[in-house]
Amino acid sequence: MPEPRAATASRTELVLRVAGSLGGAALLALSFPPYDVVWLAPPALALMTLSWHGVRVRRGLWLGYLAGLVFLLWHLVWMRVIGDDAWVLLAGSFALFVGLVGAGVAATSRLRVWPLAVPLMWVLSEAIRDRAPLGGFPWGRLAYGQTATTLTPYAALGGAPLVTFAVALVGALLAYAWIERRRPRAAVGALVGVAIVCTAGGLVPLPTDGESGGGPATVTAAVVQGNVPGAGMGAFDQRAIVLENHVRETERLAADVAAGLTPRPDLVIWPENSTDIDPFRDPQAHAEIQQAVDAVDVPVLVGAVVNAPDDPDRIWNVGIVWLPTSSGTPGPGDYYVKQHPVPFGEWIPARALLSRLITRFDRVPRDFAAGDSTGVLDVGPARLGDLICFEVSYDELGRAAVRGEGVRGELAGLGARILTVQTNNATYGYTGQPEQQMAMSRLRAVEHGRAVLIAATSGISAIIRPDGSVAQSLPEFTAGYLVQKVPLRDTLTLSDRVGAVPEIAACLAALVLVGMAVFGRRRTGDIGSTLDPSTEESVP
Repeated sequence: MPEPRAATASRTELVLRVAGSLGGAALLALSFPPYDVVWLAPPALALMTLSWHGVRVRRGLWLGYLAGLVFLLWHLVWMRVIGDDAWVLLAGSFALFVGLVGAGVAATSRLRVWPLAVPLMWVLSEAIRDRAPLGGFPWGRLAYGQTATTLTPYAALGGAPLVTFAVALVGALLAYAWIERRRPRAAVGALVGVAIVCTAGGLVPLPTDGESGGGPATVTAAVVQGNVPGAGMGAFDQRAIVLENHVRETERLAADVAAGLTPRPDLVIWPENSTDIDPFRDPQAHAEIQQAVDAVDVPVLVGAVVNAPDDPDRIWNVGIVWLPTSSGTPGPGDYYVKQHPVPFGEWIPARALLSRLITRFDRVPRDFAAGDSTGVLDVGPARLGDLICFEVSYDELGRAAVRGEGVRGELAGLGARILTVQTNNATYGYTGQPEQQMAMSRLRAVEHGRAVLIAATSGISAIIRPDGSVAQSLPEFTAGYLVQKVPLRDTLTLSDRVGAVPEIAACLAALVLVGMAVFGRRRTGDIGSTLDPSTEESVP
């Protein structure tokens, strides 16, 4: 007997929804660095929205999970350097949060305001996964794919969550226009909304000039990229060579300054892991660093791995302000200890058990201890906020630095006038990860209205203006230095003034909408059911 028409239509609908989720996820991955086809993000989100809209909550959950898995497997392919197991486990775990978006979109499909619910679900999902589990993993947030578009300036108003909201709203409005295509007024109204959201973002003013209220308005900064002997997991097996490379490049900078070939900097930034030899305990490492600092004759922020005081089982990832002999107090001074060590990369949860099962963890023989204060340091004439590597992906750390929250000692209560990201991406060279992290740094520049200095051992090092534009950069696995006059700023952006309030409000609104949807279905006795037949138009 021929298959019933209803069963055939149902199977076709399911295939289309799966295809929409997979296709949307692939397009979303292409919108992010290193591909940077940024205009693909809205249609990608529209496809996913159409695939989840109007289905049972359970189906929305697994369709969303499928989309999240495809997106994150592609986006996080650089994790294969660590191991295919780590790559799949990380992507598979955090795809659950995209699954929650799918479930939320499905649950709120009957509400009149469902296009507004879509971006709220994305903000809620990202807010959770930015913080949990094990401190969260913000990689792949929608905002991080929109760091050079007309949506980017929204970061100055409400941070990364507002950028995520904006791009997801554009996608939802495109989906709404498709669903309502037989009602021209509604469809055109949605498209007008798309134009308004995209245009309004480009009208947000972004600062570029320095301010002299808290000191000099500008500073000449240098960033040194010494390079490493190789790439991958063994990039730092020759620790002494990495240190020598940064010493040599700093001395070359000093020679070029003396020859009048480059401006004299007021401060120099070395990257994370520029010395994995503890300069507090190793006299030769101490002497080599002092030699380089004296050659350039300005304070240098040195990225180092050192032993944690009074705790032989732990180490610190630090940025140390190293002063020249001409200052009268040469050597290491103030320092910042990384507050957010990376789980499994810098510390091993359940070490006693997991180290027996996964021998690769032997490469992390001691856990990194977390610092307990914000990284605001005086480096020469600049009050600088230090973020170490993956810390740039967490909203609260940069915000605390510019607001002066959690700052101790003589600088207590004072906010950073410029930001730096000390990073070591050598393990992930030529995988796309350095480009993704640089995109985050560009977004932070806009969010905080601060210039950002990226110092990477092997690239990509860069100097970014407060409006997110790139003034200079160095390619991967190339030794070199950058020197640039950059603005120092004191004024807080609206985003920094309001803090996490917009994100919290969006999360509460998302929960309210889900509650309304669940309560409404209970009243009609059709919890988890699909929508009425008219919603079949939502299938892409």
